[in-house]
Amino acid sequence: MRTTNAFSPRSIARTKEAMSAATHVIASALVMLLLGVTCLVAQQQQGSQPPQPEFIRRGQQLTREGKLEEALALYRQEFNNAANAVQAQIAAGIVLDLMGRSAEARQIFGKAIEAAATSQAKANAQRRMAMSYAFENDCRGAARFAQQVFDYHVSQKNFFQQGEIANELARVCLEAGDVDTAEKWYKTGYEAGLQEPDIKPARVALWKFRWEHAQGRIAARRNRKEEALKHVAAAKAILDQNPEMAKDQMIFFPYLAGYVAFYTGDYKTALAELQKANQEDAFIQVLIAQTYEKLGQTEKAMEFYRKAAQATSHNPPVAYARPLARKKLGMK
Repeated sequence: MRTTNAFSPRSIARTKEAMSAATHVIASALVMLLLGVTCLVAQQQQGSQPPQPEFIRRGQQLTREGKLEEALALYRQEFNNAANAVQAQIAAGIVLDLMGRSAEARQIFGKAIEAAATSQAKANAQRRMAMSYAFENDCRGAARFAQQVFDYHVSQKNFFQQGEIANELARVCLEAGDVDTAEKWYKTGYEAGLQEPDIKPARVALWKFRWEHAQGRIAARRNRKEEALKHVAAAKAILDQNPEMAKDQMIFFPYLAGYVAFYTGDYKTALAELQKANQEDAFIQVLIAQTYEKLGQTEKAMEFYRKAAQATSHNPPVAYARPLARKKLGMK
């Protein structure tokens, strides 16, 4: 009987090949496992949301096209569908706000708040309710619900979102003319944002820039020109010292400079600065329109009011700009 030498060169080579193949399989499996874990962690960190239902996508498209009645009818069809009811109610409330029917919108947002299945979903509906009050320049009404959203993020120890919500409410109140309440909430947002654990320098710079931006606008609304200009200079210095953060935030500087110039009576400077700002922002469009009015250029003012009147977002800039623009144009 012939036996094979286990230590022959051929046997050793085969053994090495087998071990290499096994190592490759194990390594591939480990890579796949690590990729799976990484994706799961990323989803958890980002709070990934399931894809939007088709009816929401269709409704949003109709809204962008200005077909608000059709979008509203589409959303109402889902009110009795338990799986879609809350999303449909929130979407319908948004459309009603855009239609200038905010009292109806708040009735529907109220139902969404009651029916929300989770604390997060409830906070989302409360945030929309707060914004509905903003469409009527009602700082107090907005504050009642924004406070509840803020408290939710406090419970989650989400300091960045606390700052976001506080700033959102502050902006609503500032444009509603309640400067003191706006200042209080801007400061709250600034202080909350800086409490983020292991906060990066760029994030610190962001909150400092936002706080200077807010103080500049507040001072301008109080007609304190020198004070306002000091905050404008401080905001610019922060941008200059933080080029990485400035990549995303620089677009907001001409908004600040133009805002301060407008509210302190320097309309030529206001126009020059605002023309450097985001021209797709409904708030900027309205501020440009108001500036043209101050300069006696009515036709140009109407051009920018018409742009702002078509905005369909549900946020502080549009909540202020759309109703004002439509009123100027004699639209409902």
